[in-house]
Amino acid sequence: MVEINKEKKEEIRKRFDALAPRRQRWIKRNRYYYEDQERYFKFLVPEGQSVLELGCGTGNLVGALKPSRGVGVDFSGEMLKIAKERYPGLEFREGDIEELESWGETFDFIILADVIGHLQDIEEVFRRVRPFCKAETRIVISYYNFLWEPVLRIGESLKLKMPQQHQNWLSSEDICNLLSLTRFEMVKTECRLLVPKKIPLFGGLINRFVAPLPGIRRLCLCRYIVARPLEMRGGRELSSTILIPCRNEKGNIQAAIERIPEFGSHQEIIFVEGDSTDGTRQEIERVISAYPEKDIKMFVQEGTGKGDAVRKGFSEAKGDILMILDADLTMPPEDLPKFYRALAGDLGEFINGCRLVYPMEEQAMRFLNLIGNKFFSFMFTWLLNQRFKDTLCGTKALFRKDYEKIQANRHYFGDFDPFGDFDLIFGAIKQNLKVVEIPIRYRERTYGSTNIDRFRHGWLLLRMTLFAFRKIKAI
Repeated sequence: MVEINKEKKEEIRKRFDALAPRRQRWIKRNRYYYEDQERYFKFLVPEGQSVLELGCGTGNLVGALKPSRGVGVDFSGEMLKIAKERYPGLEFREGDIEELESWGETFDFIILADVIGHLQDIEEVFRRVRPFCKAETRIVISYYNFLWEPVLRIGESLKLKMPQQHQNWLSSEDICNLLSLTRFEMVKTECRLLVPKKIPLFGGLINRFVAPLPGIRRLCLCRYIVARPLEMRGGRELSSTILIPCRNEKGNIQAAIERIPEFGSHQEIIFVEGDSTDGTRQEIERVISAYPEKDIKMFVQEGTGKGDAVRKGFSEAKGDILMILDADLTMPPEDLPKFYRALAGDLGEFINGCRLVYPMEEQAMRFLNLIGNKFFSFMFTWLLNQRFKDTLCGTKALFRKDYEKIQANRHYFGDFDPFGDFDLIFGAIKQNLKVVEIPIRYRERTYGSTNIDRFRHGWLLLRMTLFAFRKIKAI
């Protein structure tokens, strides 16, 4: 632990005690900044979660998030007096977060908003945060872009900004390095607010549509990091549900069952049949009878499209892990253990197949489909702040409890995706899940024909890209 300068610490505490009576006045004076911060934190933290805010000040942020259980910690007693008056339904504790001790409670979210600049030992704070974490906990950090230091100093001298002084100015890489030293992993980062003061008409347009653009985003004032704790999942064997949506795939049904390897504590295989005309439903019934030792189920799709089939199948699933295997078997079923190991080993929480690493068989993917995949890969990597080399690979895996969170918050995006791929991808990003891609060797289809219309569906994907920009970036 870094030696703490007690005199400097006391000086900072006294300064915040003195600022406490005027804190709400400063927030009102700079409400454009604080409203944007609150809006983005609300995007990251759904209502009804348990939230611990370290360095909570007068409690404005934790109060705005409407937590089911909200706790704020700060070492300024005067700030906390105001917080307790303003938010009587929340709990506030006086204490130094660099000497934070566990009281035996874990939280869904732990927030450090504009606080790391005042800490003497950031690494120690991250280390002391771990006892408050469970595997699903997310750490959300906001801080200033160090390029703005001269501007902020001028703002303080002109009394346009609350005086803070003695800030640590760290890059995103510095903070991510400190997180890794304390066994946390960065999930995603974001940059916001190119214009921190309200400028009628133009300010909002610039911040929503110009500030997020590649290159320009690096100039934004505010940086956000979402991180997760590592090494907190048990090593037990997990059960899996392998969902196979199928329409006119009679020739692939038995091969799918024969080629899926054994892994995990139990396997449940669910076929969702979508009004086939080639006898697929009868073939599934035959296979279920032929393999009584396997846990195979069939459900008949009531709606249309793969997305509807996925939702139907997952609503019936019982496994700890949910997987999608396309019935065309262009993704080899033999690769499914890789998806299982990535989840069971806590390497990621949303596992996405990637067909664009290994060479493909000659007819596996048409040239225009390949170009479209690469374009949307670039777009969605930028939009979602996590790497997506292949957004359209049908094979995906995630924990059932994480899917239930996506399902509960599906209203944010709405029912817009007939494929099901982007419904899951957008939902995973909204839930701050760590994405990992598994390279697979994409094979040529041996039975039937594709249900994808590359031009009509390509236009739909472009519309969804614009939709994702509005719902994820321009908020």
